[in-house]
Amino acid sequence: MLLAIDCGNTNTVFSIWDGTGFVATWRTSTEHQRTADQYYVWLSTLMRFQNIDANITDVIVSSTVPRVVFNLRVLADRYFNTRPIVVGKPECLLPVAVRVDAGTQVGPDRLVNTVAGFDLFGGDLIVVDFGTATTFDVVDSDGAYVGGVIAPGVNLSLQALHQAAAALPHVDISKPQSVVGTNTVACMQSGIFWGYIGLVREICARIKAERERPMKIIATGGLAPLFQQTEDLFDHLVEDLTMHGLTVIHQYNRTED
Repeated sequence: MLLAIDCGNTNTVFSIWDGTGFVATWRTSTEHQRTADQYYVWLSTLMRFQNIDANITDVIVSSTVPRVVFNLRVLADRYFNTRPIVVGKPECLLPVAVRVDAGTQVGPDRLVNTVAGFDLFGGDLIVVDFGTATTFDVVDSDGAYVGGVIAPGVNLSLQALHQAAAALPHVDISKPQSVVGTNTVACMQSGIFWGYIGLVREICARIKAERERPMKIIATGGLAPLFQQTEDLFDHLVEDLTMHGLTVIHQYNRTED
C-alpha cells in the first residue's frame, strides 16, 4: 500500500491508498520539530483505533515546508523500510512539463494539483486551491504547468485584520446572510466572503481572457466547499485533489522504473 503525505504550511495530511481508493485519511498540524518517531506513534495509533491493517510498502511526499522533509524521510526508511518519493526533487519524475521562467522553483503542491487536474479533467484548467495562500494554477492543453497567481489565504487575511486592527475580533469565515453587516463580525465575514468571491471570479476571468480559450475551473482546499455555495464559481470541486495527484505521480515513477 501507498502512504501519501501532503505537508502544507498549516496542516499535514496522511492518506493510505490501496490501489483503488483511499483506505483512510488523517490530518495533523504541520510542525517541523516533530520527529519520525512521533509521526509513527501518532499514525500507528490512529490505524489501530480504526482497525486498519495496512502493509505500507511505498511512501510519497509533497511538502511546501522543506524543514519537515528530513523527518518524513526517516519515517519512511525506519518504519516502512522504503525510500520515499519526494515531489520537487530531481529523482521524482513528473508526467507533465513545467513551462515557467528559467530558475523559477514551482511549489510541489502546485505541481501535484496540476498532475491531478489533468488526469481527471484534461487540459486547459485553472486550479484554485484555498490553502494558507489562495493559489491559481494554469494547466495548458497538454497538461503542462504554465504559471499562475498567488493571493493571501482566507484565514491569513482574517488573521491580519485581527492583528493589525485592535478593535477587530478574530472571526470564523462563513457565508453571511446578507452583504451589508449590522455588527462587526458580520461586516468582517461579509468583506472576506464576498471579497474572495470577487477575487476568484475576476482572476479566473482575466486568465481566460489572456489565454483566449475556454477553461474549466477546478477548486480544492479546506475552504473550497464554502465558496462552492455560490453558483457558477467552479466547474468541479475535488476535496482530495492533491492526494489524487500524489497517487498519479507515484504510479508514473513506478512505471518509469
